[in-house]
This record gives sequence, C-alpha cells and structure tokens, in this order.
Amino acid sequence: MKTNEGIATVRTIAGTENSSLAAGAQLPRLIATMRFHKCRNCLLSVVVNLCLMPGVFAQTGADAAYDAKRQEAKNLFGQGKRLEALPLLEELVKTNPKDDVMLVALAACLVDHAATLSDQELAGKERLRARDLLDKAWDLGNTSTLAMNLSQLLKQLPESGAIKFSDNPQVEQAMRAGEAAFSQRDFDKALKKYSKALALEPNNYSAVLFTANTYDKQNERAKGAQWYERAIQLEPNVETAYRYYADMLAKEGDMAKARIMLIHAAVAEPYNRIVWRELHAWATLNHTRINEIYISVPTEAEKNKQASGSPDGSKVWRTYREVRANWQKGGQFQKHFPEEKEYRHSLPEESEALSAAGRVLKQIGPDNKVTDAVTADQSLSLLMRLCQADLIEPYVLFSLGDAGIARDYDSYRAKRRQKLEEYMDRFVVPPTR
Repeated sequence: MKTNEGIATVRTIAGTENSSLAAGAQLPRLIATMRFHKCRNCLLSVVVNLCLMPGVFAQTGADAAYDAKRQEAKNLFGQGKRLEALPLLEELVKTNPKDDVMLVALAACLVDHAATLSDQELAGKERLRARDLLDKAWDLGNTSTLAMNLSQLLKQLPESGAIKFSDNPQVEQAMRAGEAAFSQRDFDKALKKYSKALALEPNNYSAVLFTANTYDKQNERAKGAQWYERAIQLEPNVETAYRYYADMLAKEGDMAKARIMLIHAAVAEPYNRIVWRELHAWATLNHTRINEIYISVPTEAEKNKQASGSPDGSKVWRTYREVRANWQKGGQFQKHFPEEKEYRHSLPEESEALSAAGRVLKQIGPDNKVTDAVTADQSLSLLMRLCQADLIEPYVLFSLGDAGIARDYDSYRAKRRQKLEEYMDRFVVPPTR
C-alpha cells in the first residue's frame, strides 16, 4: 500500500476527513508538508464535518447544561470557527472524557490551533496530543471518516509532530504565517502570505494548493479552480488537489465533474485510504455505491470440489495456476526482473496468469460463448469482461495491489495513465444518476 505525504483533509489536518486499499508504506513526499495539506479539506468533509458527523453531535446526555454546550460546540465547529470552539471543547472533554465525538472535534481544533503557534515545539506537541485524543476516540468506538482521516495524517508526522513547507527559511516563514492566518479565518492575509512564498518559490505545491483552497473558502470558485488546476499540473501524482477540487465541485452541485476529479485522485494515489473514503462519501451523496471489483480464484480445496460440477471453470483456473507456478518456480520472474534477487508477486505475473485464463475461458462453448455454468460464475464473468475491455492490468494494480504488485504501479501509470482512468470509470465508480 502506498500513501503519499502530500494529503490533507482538513487543511492543516484539522479541517478534514480523508485510504489505501492496500497497505504499503512508501511515503514518497515530505510527510510534513504534503500530508498535512491533505488534512485541510475533504470532499464531503464538509458533509462529514458537520454534521460534524451525524453521530458526533447526535448524542445527548442526561445533563441539560452539557447538552447545551455540546450544541454550541457543534454550531461553532460547523461554522468553521474552530479556535472559538476550542476552549468549549476542552471543557466538555474534561467533563466527559468518554465522549468520543467531542474527542474527535477537539483533536481537529487542536490541529488548527497548532498552526497559530510561533513556537514549533509547542505546535508539534499540540498535534501529538490531537493524535492521542483520536486514539482514545477509536478505543471508544469512533470510526467516523473525520477521525480516521485525521488520525492517518497525524500518524504520518515525525515524532516531534513538526511540519515543514520548504527548505528556504523565508518561504517557510511565509507559509507558517499564511497557515496561522487561515486558521484565524483571515483569508486575505493568508493569500498575501502564500503569494509571498510563491514569489520566492514558484513551484511550492503547498503554497499553490493552499491558495486554491483559500479562494474556495472565500467562495471565489473560478479562482479556486484555476489554482487547483495549477497544483494538479505541478504535482499530477499527488491526490490532494484533485480531492480538494472535487470538494469544491460537490459544493457547487457538479457531482459529475467531482467524480472525474476523484477518479484522477485515485489514479494519483491508489493505495491511499483517504482517497477511497472520499470516493465512498461521494457515492453516498449520489445514492450509489463504489463497486468492489474482485475475481475470486478458487483455492485447491475449492478447485477439487468444482472439478466435477464445473469442468469449464476448472480448466480456466488450472491454466491460471500453471502460469503463476512458472513465474514462481520456472524462472519467469528472473527473466523479467534480472536486477531483483528475491521473488515477489508482480503485475506482469498476475496479468499474464489472468489473461491466459481469460483466453481459455473465451474458447469455451460454441461460437466462443461461455456455457451457462460459466456465465453464472461471477468471477469468471468478471474475468471475461475485463479481458474484453483490455483492462486486466489496471484491475491487478487496483484490486490486487499487495506490496509486490504496488512496486510496479508508478512505471505503469507513467505509460498508461488513461488505462487506469478508464478502469475506474467503467468498473469502479458508477456514473451520477
């Protein structure tokens, strides 16, 4: 599973809620910077945030005074006034440390507050405290999107909890000032600071992304779109700008284009859980579901049981196993990857095995039509459809992306990005209704 350090859900982790289908742990970018960015915003973060998460403020306690304060905290949080909500949330959590929803809200507010601190050691400690609060909320059963996304991002920070936007001290100073202004909702000042950073470092992704997001917050959508596009051009393999853009489009009601942006986000970072949570959130808003695409290859025991009842299927999977065995023990892996000393599961191995199985499947039945038994088998039917669409390789990368296969993703995307987008479009993300 790969995750990128350039994702922010709640802007600086606080305003967010943002997965990786597979786990794998390469962090190609500067965790401090990119990842944090991802924290700022999240499509539907808007929806999740507030209702600050339906379950968040939906709970009621016996104490009327506590409930009243809870409602006030909900209102402030929903209005984006997190710094104002912070002291109230501190009080609520002190009163009831088992209120998991308040723990999550407090964690988000602490991240915003950390951005306003000039003492970076204290800021780091504030973020680490937020991380610990999220762990407590998790232990209490809180699995909200906001909590999971924020926790993911915070756990990718260094032990000090520090973040870094640039090696240039002047750019770093401008970015920190911009983030402080943003957290205080002084958006005009934030834009000036990001502009200063960009004058010194035109290709600073964070400055471009945050400029777009700030225009978005000011409801200057045309400018926001221009700057999101600029961020995308700057770093096409980082999901954050696509996702932020999708969030803005969703708020405008353009769910079709938001869908396209989220598909691009998934292609940019297929193994980032935040992206997939966002896709599921998009699907929920559109009263549909993200398709779980998976070909279930029978185990040896299952194969033996099926041999008498479904000879066609048995022949298909026997071919699949033979190809994989040749890769694992027959020297095919060494031929394809002579520079690698140890065997690993790979894209070419799995694709060759499934494609070979697909050719056998195509030959079954009169006029190359599969038999009724094969048609009734969902895995064989899916295999046939993927082969006909010439999308076996994207399927392998997205659905079977273990640590070995994930290593082949970047080189494939560099050559066949459109294939990956086509697969997501045709098989995974349903169209808007």
